[in-house]
Amino acid sequence: MTRANPLKSRFDVIVVGAGHAGCEAAFAASKMGMEVMLIAMNLDAIAKMSCNPSIGGLAKGQLAREVDALGGLMGVVTDATGIQFRMLNTGKGPAVRSPRAQSDKAHYSRFMKLLLERTDRIFLRQGEVIDIVTDSGTGVSPVMDRGQDVRVTTRCNKIVGVKTKDGCFYEASAVVLTTGTFLKACMYTGLTSVAGGRQGEGSANAISQCLLDFGFELGRLKTGTPARLNGRTIDFTNIEPQPGDADPTPFSFRTERITQEQMPCWLTRTNERTHEIIRSGFDRSPMFTGLIKGVGPRYCPSIEDKVVRFADKTSHQVFLEPEGRDTIEYYASGISTSLPADVQEDMVHSIPGLENAEILRYGYAVEYDFAPPHQLHATLETKLVDGLFHAGQINGTSGYEEAAAQGIMAGINAALKIRGEPGFVLGRDEAYIGVLIDDLVTKMHTEPYRMFTSRAEYRLLLRQDNADRRLMPYGHKLGLIDSSAFARLTQKSADVERALQMLEKTFREHRTLLARLRDPNASIYDVAREFPETGISELPRDTLEQIEIEAKYEGFIRRQAAEIEAHRKLESMEIPRGIVFAHIDTLRIEARHKLATFEPRTIGQATRIAGITPADVSNLLLYLHEKSYA
Repeated sequence: MTRANPLKSRFDVIVVGAGHAGCEAAFAASKMGMEVMLIAMNLDAIAKMSCNPSIGGLAKGQLAREVDALGGLMGVVTDATGIQFRMLNTGKGPAVRSPRAQSDKAHYSRFMKLLLERTDRIFLRQGEVIDIVTDSGTGVSPVMDRGQDVRVTTRCNKIVGVKTKDGCFYEASAVVLTTGTFLKACMYTGLTSVAGGRQGEGSANAISQCLLDFGFELGRLKTGTPARLNGRTIDFTNIEPQPGDADPTPFSFRTERITQEQMPCWLTRTNERTHEIIRSGFDRSPMFTGLIKGVGPRYCPSIEDKVVRFADKTSHQVFLEPEGRDTIEYYASGISTSLPADVQEDMVHSIPGLENAEILRYGYAVEYDFAPPHQLHATLETKLVDGLFHAGQINGTSGYEEAAAQGIMAGINAALKIRGEPGFVLGRDEAYIGVLIDDLVTKMHTEPYRMFTSRAEYRLLLRQDNADRRLMPYGHKLGLIDSSAFARLTQKSADVERALQMLEKTFREHRTLLARLRDPNASIYDVAREFPETGISELPRDTLEQIEIEAKYEGFIRRQAAEIEAHRKLESMEIPRGIVFAHIDTLRIEARHKLATFEPRTIGQATRIAGITPADVSNLLLYLHEKSYA
């Protein structure tokens, strides 16, 4: 009798790393029919929130809801494990409103792990990948040389699988690297350093050398985290409470309502004494003594950075946020630091409410390798290795939401590649995810990338409230959104359209109800209450919200739609693969170099490369026209 091998060694997709990018990549690929191995150095750290246990925030909330609308897990897990929910910027326009949730740190990780364990075709493995194996065969690739289709022989690496530290070899057709902050990682508290990408965990060193051997360019970045405090030693009577929303908006479009009890966060501030203490530790700071070479996130700076860059400010906000329901630990958001332990003690004790606070874990900085993302196609597949995808902080981004967005796109595109189908790329006019990835592959990044609403040209169309209407059709077509969820979306869209038409045709006092709703001080709830015969009051809250936004911002929305249409021609005009930019004599030398480096997929992408001028674009278009490419 033949016995089955208990250790499966052949997969369609291997995902290396089980952070927020890895979880979404594995789930997406599995839902699309792929057999996926998700391998991590520690399976108890799946989707671990290394820094603040929160999801969302300005622009990040839009990303999280887009991941959900495509069929990802982040929103579902956040709704199940959240301990406080808030909609930010409610006093401003809908384009900049963003949901944010404080999650139970341990529960988030456990819940995500459980969902993955229960997902068909996902195989979890604990281990460290030390080698990416390719078939370094010789291939023939078409190269456009002065308008001639020249066949040239090139060296091509095609994914075969991975090897692990314990001697195992796993075969795969695609590999997704989501290594987070672990590549040759080193943690610093003061002048003391230890190898590792997260407190209590090690560093992944072999993959960096493997990537260098393939010819990848690598760089160093830095991130950090603040001290964690004993909540029993915080004086909450002396600081300001920050409650959640009374009727919170769920992150997932598949969650009907948030029902769990919420916990408050708290606000305090640093002061001039705090800043004096921080300056006193600069001579033992790894940032200011040159130990750390990597660049940190400019828009999420350490408290040392803040004191130097904003020397005129006498205080900075510090948010005290619970790490979970079953722990006394509080996260001190706003004072991320790598200062020595004794300086951290004095700094914390100088802050109101924290005079007697006990530090349970000291803050630290992490420096790690990343692969600049101009080495990627817009599908997140690498240009150097066929079938290798990068997602998350390996691409130089910061934040759970940015990682999850890249993860789901990499997982989708890995599955599509194996199927032999075209890649899935979202436009800048379709999603914040499209903005994120386009920014990554068309720009040189010298610091961790963070999403902001200001990065999106069409943010009035890319709101958090309409992510389902924008992206669920894609998710359903890809097999990530089930029929019942898609049916609810179809009903919602139909209800919005019918309501708008009814309001436009219904007159009261010589004007339509739609005109009445467009009054700045009128709300959809006013119209529903004053005119019950319309039946609007029977519609769900999220549908009413869509009706009001569509009505009030109709002119602005129409204008942005017109702008998109005007730019669509450039966005859809493809640049032939393999074109030799160095041979286009009408281009400036800098333009030839930049175009060769980034290999833009379309003329629209070329226009967004730093250093490419309108004249360069015109000359490129003329060249393509003369060679009958355009």
